[in-house]
Amino acid sequence: MELLLLSNSMNHGSTMFAHAALDLVELVAGDRVTFVPYALADWDGYATRVEDALGLLGVDVVAAHRSPAPERAILEASVVLVGGGNTFRLLDSLQQLGVVGELSARVRDGRTRYIGSSAGTNVTSPTIRTTNDMPICRPRSFDALGVLPFQVNLHYVDADPTSTYMGETRDERIEEFLEDNDCPVLAMYEGSWLRVQRGRATMHGPARLFARHGVDDLRSGDDVTPLLRASPTFDDGARPRPGGTPPSG
Repeated sequence: MELLLLSNSMNHGSTMFAHAALDLVELVAGDRVTFVPYALADWDGYATRVEDALGLLGVDVVAAHRSPAPERAILEASVVLVGGGNTFRLLDSLQQLGVVGELSARVRDGRTRYIGSSAGTNVTSPTIRTTNDMPICRPRSFDALGVLPFQVNLHYVDADPTSTYMGETRDERIEEFLEDNDCPVLAMYEGSWLRVQRGRATMHGPARLFARHGVDDLRSGDDVTPLLRASPTFDDGARPRPGGTPPSG
């Protein structure tokens, strides 16, 4: 299984994918990339931006939505690049195309190499429950590709200790997820990405790993391969249930 999972596609003051260009070109290995633009509404505009950016890296791109059979274009690709935008919209589109199960299988057994950015990274988790996005549409379920056995949270930011903002911090939202679900959450800062190659997972850039047993700060270069052996469980929290139903677990 080969994955390149970016928190974001573009850093401030730079061009799209430039921060992870070396890893991206290595993963592509001279093959054509099939771009999946469904997380945004402007498919053509998004595809053109990606084509231009990857053209600077010498990478050939074809957009799935321009194919007469986009589902076949995605499933027959050697390399897919699934772009960012709204995660609910992206998952809904993939479900409507009927590609979730087969794409997951192709990625897991190595037939398709996968590049994800933002929403495209979110859908590699078992579910999309740790996305930051608004549910602007309603997919059939929150179940995603599940090529990773853990959750991700992207565009992660530390809480500002001087802020007077009284809403929940990102940490508090992730801790709420862990109250109901026993599943690690890899929170990646802007400019960070995860590379999975030959059975090994490596962080590039800083990240923070949340689990029920605590929180660990990760640095660029850290080996996070044990995460690939996670055994998550969902909906097993000990919170009281309405109507007096005993909690599971």
